[in-house]
Amino acid sequence: MSELLREATRDGQRVALLRCYDGAGETIVEAQVVPVRGGEPVRRGPYRFRTATDAFRFVQETLLALQYLGCQIG
Repeated sequence: MSELLREATRDGQRVALLRCYDGAGETIVEAQVVPVRGGEPVRRGPYRFRTATDAFRFVQETLLALQYLGCQIG
């Protein structure tokens, strides 16, 4: 995996942007989350994982939770 980007939107507005990429011997996930009441996106992470599989699972579970909350994933 070199880089994976996924965007969650709700009512046409970005809610979150997740970026997963390879680092030095690890896989890193970073997120930008837009506050519910608007404003500048908040950066979260980096979350570091030993394997790409673990990082990808984290991204999948995060996106699933956002889908349950009514977001569309792109």
